[in-house]
Amino acid sequence: MNEYINKAVKRYSALFTLPSHKTLLALLLATCLFNGILIAAVMQFLWPYWLALGLTLGAILFALTLIADIMIQISSLKTDPVFNLRRCAALSLYSLLFWLAFNLAGAFADFFNAGFWLKFFLLGFCTAFALRLLIFSALSFAGAVRVAAFAALLPVLYTIPVIYTALAVNALRLDTSLLTFFILAIVVVATAIFGFMFSLNRVGVKLLGVDSFSVLKAFMATWSEDQNAPFERLFERFSQERNIQLSVLSFRNNKGEVKAMMIVPAFHPGPFKNLGSSDLPYAIQHTLEKKMDRCVVSVPHGLSGHDLDLATQAQNKLVLERVVSLSDLSDFGAGATPFLRVRKNGASVGCQVFNRCAFVALTLAPETMEDLPPELNAFISEAAKKNGFSTAIAVDAHNSIEGPFNIDEAIKPLQEAALATLERVSKQPSIRFQVGVARVTPKEFGLQEGMGPGGITTLVVKVGNQTTAYVTIDGNNMVSGLRERIISALSEVGVNDGEVFTTDTHAVNAVVLDARGYHPIGEAIDQESLINYVRQATVDALSNLEPAEVAWRTETVSGVKVIGEKQIEAMCMLLDKGVKRAKKLAVSIFPIAGVILGALLVLL
Repeated sequence: MNEYINKAVKRYSALFTLPSHKTLLALLLATCLFNGILIAAVMQFLWPYWLALGLTLGAILFALTLIADIMIQISSLKTDPVFNLRRCAALSLYSLLFWLAFNLAGAFADFFNAGFWLKFFLLGFCTAFALRLLIFSALSFAGAVRVAAFAALLPVLYTIPVIYTALAVNALRLDTSLLTFFILAIVVVATAIFGFMFSLNRVGVKLLGVDSFSVLKAFMATWSEDQNAPFERLFERFSQERNIQLSVLSFRNNKGEVKAMMIVPAFHPGPFKNLGSSDLPYAIQHTLEKKMDRCVVSVPHGLSGHDLDLATQAQNKLVLERVVSLSDLSDFGAGATPFLRVRKNGASVGCQVFNRCAFVALTLAPETMEDLPPELNAFISEAAKKNGFSTAIAVDAHNSIEGPFNIDEAIKPLQEAALATLERVSKQPSIRFQVGVARVTPKEFGLQEGMGPGGITTLVVKVGNQTTAYVTIDGNNMVSGLRERIISALSEVGVNDGEVFTTDTHAVNAVVLDARGYHPIGEAIDQESLINYVRQATVDALSNLEPAEVAWRTETVSGVKVIGEKQIEAMCMLLDKGVKRAKKLAVSIFPIAGVILGALLVLL
């Protein structure tokens, strides 16, 4: 599955953004004026009449283009938010640029065969219509009739004043041959487009049972307009029910107030942006902090992969409701062991026991680490019970990325280090402890830079003379080496050891256009500034250290609908195979259509 995901992510860099609406309008005006002047020139008017006629015709064409864009935007407001005025203007510009190329070719051909320019003009009509038909079919949720109308509206409006002007000045003669050429050209172009779409849709039908363009429409609605309903309807159709484990550590002070909570969910926060459970870590944090006054909540990443992405917002609500009920704990105890770390073959596992619950932090930093599997969580829980603990809560630190990740090579060292850590910590005394907590939310770091709204949370635990800091950053992984710099900086303010977690939020994914589709923490953020913020949160947490008690609970939420491993694989395969199929079709279908159109141009 990871292999298919990596292939899909590499395709993400093919996405692009458009110029501003003002820039597009300026380019449209220039294109229309140039087209108008070119068309007037082939009508063989004397200077300066052809220039005046061309500018007038160009202005009319520009006005009609704006009217067409406005009509499409207004009529598609409810069904197709993707087609705002800016994107309509962009599509019109690209359509007219193709048309301009044919007009230039027609003007050149007219030197050798007077009147030949009109056939090239009509070929431009067909090309613009084909491009628009393909785009609207791929991205619009409207029916076939409306899609065809959207595609034809601009070419038809554009053609009317040109034909009227040419007839008015006796620059062309409409005959049966010309009409036949136009009808056949439209048929050839439409056949090529529908053949292309049909073949491409078959890829989706074979892999997912839905056509490829349905998935593309859903993606574009999410990516461009944050409309998650179309994609989540697909997820609901493909989803399967799984059991999701939720774990909580709750710390309260001597006044009986819950001061800090750490929620470790074993779902995966994905797949991207606002789909599924992508922003659920922050939703958990926000919901609990709203319910529990003066409590600071952190939500590090549990052991799970993309196969446990929640399918819809309804499933998020189900999990949130269970998290809220899970937060009401009563079995508090005052004991905790010192933090202990074991390193084996590149794996680093830290453990601290709270009230007979082993809290286990796993990392491979500074080597790359990605999602760790739930099977490793089961292994650690079993090992914890064998060592006399009631349970274990394992956290995938998710704090180092640079290059590929081989999960098969990572599991054994992590298992060995976890076993050794649990065996050693079982011999440590459990004594009273203190807790401090604080959060910093940097205003200058947002989703574009890779940081979610949860900001930076530091939970400090002091056992005897040892001070441990657990730093949770709302982001998707972290550049290699940064975790070590943060831990080193914290030692300067009195912290003996600890770990840096990320939430693995996928709210930052599909936000920026690069090969990865998101920035891990520290890639687009100034690292020195980030370290200063983490230091600030830690100093604030140290300043409110006070004696505390701890309670824990681990529960399973049954019947949660997740996207599932096979469906994630299929969608990633669809993207990869769909792009390859599209390339093959483009170099086979469209050249054949071009040859046929060329033959019609010569013969009719």
